[in-house]
Amino acid sequence: MNPILNEVGTIFIPVSDIEKARDWYCDILGFPNDGEILFDHLYVLPMKGTGIVLDSKIYSEQTIFRTPAFHLNAADIRKAYEYLSGKQVDLATAIEHEHWFNFRDPDGNHIMVCKC
Repeated sequence: MNPILNEVGTIFIPVSDIEKARDWYCDILGFPNDGEILFDHLYVLPMKGTGIVLDSKIYSEQTIFRTPAFHLNAADIRKAYEYLSGKQVDLATAIEHEHWFNFRDPDGNHIMVCKC
């Protein structure tokens, strides 16, 4: 029996400033930003399913996601696009195939939003 489970536990996103990243991600995801910053460099976003951890200790220009390593789900892709556009998020693509688009966080990490 394989001891490695077929599950993704957590995705780590490299960020340059943990407090600014916490505030930005909490704002766009609609979370309060009152969680604890752990060990002066980690912030766990309260996600459903697979977790996301912001980590300023692993940040460098070489570690940012230049292509999306994961996607966030959206029930309505147009509303998601308009929502992020209204928050003046750096949109990296238009909506493609009526199904997905990419945006960048303040550090330049590429994140995908996908209609699911």
